[in-house]
Amino acid sequence: MNETGRKERRGFASMSPEKQREIASKGGRAAHQKGTAHEWTSEEARTAGRKGGQVSRGGRGKLSGSDMVADSDMSGGAVVSATEGE
Repeated sequence: MNETGRKERRGFASMSPEKQREIASKGGRAAHQKGTAHEWTSEEARTAGRKGGQVSRGGRGKLSGSDMVADSDMSGGAVVSATEGE
């Protein structure tokens, strides 16, 4: 740390967001050309999207376990939930 107590931004972190995107984009293109890039299956994408949607709520408005009527099975079925008293 420096005298002010802040960590200095170095390397990739010190670059502008535009420059970071440009470099990351080049890496992604190179990986696809090389054949080592990850290709998402529809099931992987669906699962990742579901997890991201759950996390993005930030803990607000989540139902407790006792309030859940049914949960999703991993075959892509819909999540069915309800709160008691509705």
